[in-house]
Amino acid sequence: MGEPDRGRLRVYLGAAPGVGKTFAMLAEAHRRAGRGTDVVVGLVETHGRAHTAELLEGLEAVPRCTLVYRDAVFTELDPDAVIRRRPKVALVDEIAHTNVPGSRNVKRWQDVEDILEAGIDVITTVNIQHLESINDVVQEITGVPQRETIPDEVVRRADQVELIDMAPEALRRRMAHGNVYAPEKIDAALSNYFRVGNLTALRELALLWVAGKVEDQLDRYRAEHGIAGTWETRERVVVALTGGPEGETLIRRAARIADRNRAADLMGVHVTRSDGLTGADPAHLARQRALIESLGGSYHQVVGDDVARALLDFARGVNATQLVLGASRRGRLAQVFSRGVGVTTTALSGSIDVHMISHEVAGRGQARPSRPGAALTGRRRGAGWALTLAGLPVLTFVLHGLRPHVMLPTEILLFLLMVVSVALVGGMWPAVTAAVLGFGLLNFFFTPPVHTLTVARAENLLALTVYVLVAVMVSAVVDVAARRTREAARAGADAEVLSTLAGHVLRGDAALPSLLARLRETFGLTAVTLLERRPEVEPTPGDRSDPRAWRVVATAGGGPCGCPAEGDTDVVIDDDLVMALCGRLLDAADRRVVEAFAAEAAVALRQERLAEEAERARPLEEADKMRTALLAAVSHDLRSPLASAKAAVDSLRGDIEWSREDYRELLATADESLEKLDRLVANLLDMSRLQAGVLGVASGPVGVEDVMPRALDDLGPHRERVVDEISDELPEVVADPALLERVLVNLIANAVRYSPPGEKVLVTASSYGRHVEIRIIDRGPGIPVSQHDQVFLPFQRLGDRDNHTGVGLGLALARGLTEAMGGSLVPEETPGGGLTMILTLPISRAGAV
Repeated sequence: MGEPDRGRLRVYLGAAPGVGKTFAMLAEAHRRAGRGTDVVVGLVETHGRAHTAELLEGLEAVPRCTLVYRDAVFTELDPDAVIRRRPKVALVDEIAHTNVPGSRNVKRWQDVEDILEAGIDVITTVNIQHLESINDVVQEITGVPQRETIPDEVVRRADQVELIDMAPEALRRRMAHGNVYAPEKIDAALSNYFRVGNLTALRELALLWVAGKVEDQLDRYRAEHGIAGTWETRERVVVALTGGPEGETLIRRAARIADRNRAADLMGVHVTRSDGLTGADPAHLARQRALIESLGGSYHQVVGDDVARALLDFARGVNATQLVLGASRRGRLAQVFSRGVGVTTTALSGSIDVHMISHEVAGRGQARPSRPGAALTGRRRGAGWALTLAGLPVLTFVLHGLRPHVMLPTEILLFLLMVVSVALVGGMWPAVTAAVLGFGLLNFFFTPPVHTLTVARAENLLALTVYVLVAVMVSAVVDVAARRTREAARAGADAEVLSTLAGHVLRGDAALPSLLARLRETFGLTAVTLLERRPEVEPTPGDRSDPRAWRVVATAGGGPCGCPAEGDTDVVIDDDLVMALCGRLLDAADRRVVEAFAAEAAVALRQERLAEEAERARPLEEADKMRTALLAAVSHDLRSPLASAKAAVDSLRGDIEWSREDYRELLATADESLEKLDRLVANLLDMSRLQAGVLGVASGPVGVEDVMPRALDDLGPHRERVVDEISDELPEVVADPALLERVLVNLIANAVRYSPPGEKVLVTASSYGRHVEIRIIDRGPGIPVSQHDQVFLPFQRLGDRDNHTGVGLGLALARGLTEAMGGSLVPEETPGGGLTMILTLPISRAGAV
């Protein structure tokens, strides 16, 4: 019996928690069961939601496997039980879940893979924030890290992916009605993760991800069925760039075309020749690439000798719907002999719309490149002329002496050999001169009638003419080959320069200073200065020589230029930026490379300024986050003890006669609530003082063993769960006794809170070098290394299942107070599981041994 066919996977992808993925999965299960399909529940999490639990009724559930981990009992999906049951369809909720240690697989999606391999169809659910590729984006948006992730490829391989979506306002209403979370968690959720902006961003991420999967499916279908034509499922605008001055006009026009369709993609493509030798201006291409990327598009480069076909191949490959080209720059006479790229592309475009855009340089003829230098060195050209002037007379003299024994055809071949030799040594013009001079010598000395310029026989005239033509063609080929070799060498040298400069930036050096410094070194300049026109100065024809109109943005080398006119060479980047070079004049080939890097320098400048703006905005963003978190804390965590105290006081003030025991209990409740409120307010005030830098610290020599008993007393009933192993022989440390006590109380209370029932928290201390390290060791769930720094952020309670106690300031305040005393507080993993907080304080000189 052969292996069973792989089962089919259907995924309900949620835009956010609570949108109804599990509800939709169970509804689909009931529809299939109603049609007679064998459906079982492998694992479904209801999270206490009544409507979801109702849909489980009537569906067979496969028993879960039970696991014990750290003295706690957990249940997980039992893939072996599902496979033994062999239903047609199995329901498995939350595929991104990490299994409890001891399970068959580490992740639940691996369990699902095993079930699929057994030939069983699976219906499952996952939220968009759990996909690995966008996990960091979700954390950046929401500020909440997702520890449960799943590779995108697992979901992309699914046979069906259905997006379960809901408007942010509708989801928030569901939460407010208690349909998602328990009542005590609603306020915190609505104020943090489930803000309208967060939900809108998650919704857009989900829509884009699903759109990408649909696009992949469409591309795969077109490839499998050999469909080369364009399907206008989505607008894509491709703009062809030649590296000419018209490029920016074309990009802006293409961007306007794309903007008419909000979902349209904008792509720029440049076709370069396969031999790597191109007439495109690298500076123009660099600026055009920066422009198209700033407009939200992408830049591409393809290789092809037939530009029209290469453009269309690229456009069809990306399923483009519109192609934007510039009107031909060639003159009318050139267009008569060749249709040109635009006309050819339009004729072959098929269903792709082609836009021919007019521009300022249309029809003015191709820009003439700077006249290249000689293909060969001066020494080789001199040798060619010498061989022409000396070699031909010598050859004539030798052949004249052999005249009775050598016939005219042989003499022509020997003269041709001499011309080819001259071409190889000296290039084209010495060879052409040798060919013409050789023609005269052959005619005068060897062609009958000799010693005259008359040619008696027609075949001799034809032979001499062929000789001249062959000599000229060979000379031209040698010259072109030498010129191409030199161009290739130059292109290689330019590429090496570009690679060196780009690599220097990628290695981590500051982009703009690195570009200018390496540019100066590469071209042997004394100074390179990037100048920017002052915004308050209006451009005038003479301001290029006025230092008051310019300011130095960056410089490398000697004294900077105060204005463009002070440099030996200046490169205009745009209306406001100019690069001035001192040291020597650059030739045309060098200038092209410098222009390319001038454009890159402008990009680097913009990036630096964007980074500076981001740095200036970051404190405001942090302040906004702090303000939002503080409001959430005040609205919930401070309100709870205040409400309890007020309720107790109102009860005491009422007309009811309370027993002495009830009276004391109400007073104790009010007292406990007010003490809790006092601690929370004190923590908030201390955190505020820390951030403002005005917290008073009275540090001095203090013994840790003296502070520890007071800290343990502050723990109240939790005192019994702490093991104190601090030695009396420790040296004194430099600290504020009151602040140190508060730090210890916060750290120990946090460790007790997260330790399993019955587990002790161990506190030890030891001296190391000029410091004392105090370790608070627990056996709780621990914290991933990637989140060690995050636990010290204010209002963070990572993994805290009891979100209605405390405002998440304990560890943040502990680290702040520790650093205020000159110490440090860092977490590390406890061997065997758990978290260890290491409090390090400097040893007092009086206590140093």
